[in-house]
Amino acid sequence: MSRNERTSKKVASKASKLLSNPKTPKNVKSVAASALTQAPNKKKKK
Repeated sequence: MSRNERTSKKVASKASKLLSNPKTPKNVKSVAASALTQAPNKKKKK
């Protein structure tokens, strides 16, 4: 994987929703967590 690959905000948002749902299967949560790991960090507001 190249260092420039990032998960889009739209995909990261959906992945976050999947992780917070207790009914989501473990294999789906694994993929969602992987996508979030590749997502850029949010910028802190000052």
